[in-house]
Amino acid sequence: MILRISSNFDSGAIEVLSIDTPDNIRLRLRPDQGVDGAAPFCQWFHFRLHGAAGQGVRMVFENAAEASYPDGWPGYRCVASYDRRNWFRIDSTRFENGQLIVEHQPERDSIYYAYFEPYSLERHLDLVGRADASPFASVSNLGATVDGRDLDLVTVGSAGPGKRPVWIIARQHPGESMAEWFVEGLLERLLDGADPVARRIRETAVLYVVPNMNPDGASRGNLRSNAAGANLNREWREPTLARSPEVLLVRNAMEASGADLFLDIHGDEALPYVFFSTAEEVPGFSDEQRVRQARFVEAFQAASPDFQTEHGYLSGRFKDELLTLASKWVAHRFGCVSITLEMPFKDNANLPDSLTGWNGERSKRLGAAMLNPILAHLAN
Repeated sequence: MILRISSNFDSGAIEVLSIDTPDNIRLRLRPDQGVDGAAPFCQWFHFRLHGAAGQGVRMVFENAAEASYPDGWPGYRCVASYDRRNWFRIDSTRFENGQLIVEHQPERDSIYYAYFEPYSLERHLDLVGRADASPFASVSNLGATVDGRDLDLVTVGSAGPGKRPVWIIARQHPGESMAEWFVEGLLERLLDGADPVARRIRETAVLYVVPNMNPDGASRGNLRSNAAGANLNREWREPTLARSPEVLLVRNAMEASGADLFLDIHGDEALPYVFFSTAEEVPGFSDEQRVRQARFVEAFQAASPDFQTEHGYLSGRFKDELLTLASKWVAHRFGCVSITLEMPFKDNANLPDSLTGWNGERSKRLGAAMLNPILAHLAN
């Protein structure tokens, strides 16, 4: 059977240099793609290998050292799947001499390899379809992305006296697919009529959830940028309709509703932990925000052993760009608890799983656990 690599499908991305024999496949990470060409980000890959069943495959990603986050490679293990439903880690993954090397013997002639478990556009449409069918939610269209795709908003609950607005957005960086897995788990629990935590949240708040802020980048197989080449999580101070309509549309909707709590869901390439990036550095951060934020962090620690506070970003990491980030801008604009959640691409070093590492299912369970701190926040 002829060897072949394909990636012309949703979120597919790779460059093939040579594929003469299974044990000498040479690849390059493909830069993010936009309407005006490539953007200066690369790390995401997702492709299908045909014709190597029972053979020793050796794939070398020659430009891994030039990735956006080369610190993400040590300790990383590639993910693979035969059916696109069950994904597992390739133990023989290593980073050496500036190259990522993946060695594997596939059992079948068709196998998918990816940087992390993908979350497809079809799954996104199924998710918002289930939400729209729920008696507790509605789905609206905030407007069009650069490529003309829908920017979907799931609203849970209805506005009324005393109802507090909670905003949750995910996947500003499209390659961070764990963020939409997280939202799926959160929505499934939030829309469960038998769950008492979900019921009380729906009674006291209106939740505005954007499952995928960057559907263009997700479909194009990008790591960080939208179809205009913009990193959406650096656009919040001055978004424009031409460069970052996704941010502009969400910001406008937030201005109309207000925000009492804001969560921005992400993944981190290098750190093998679940952690928060909080808002203490934001100008004007108040004592009240500090107390409410600390309560939220404590409640999430109680809700999920996957979450920890020892490891995270160093203070001063974002410098002058601070207020271009979503959670920092929202904290400054609305004076509310506003937090970025980061999940690992690798594994949770505190609770490792040798088969799957960190994956979609664990992200979903973390999303479901987030309802507990949300309820605790609403009680204060």
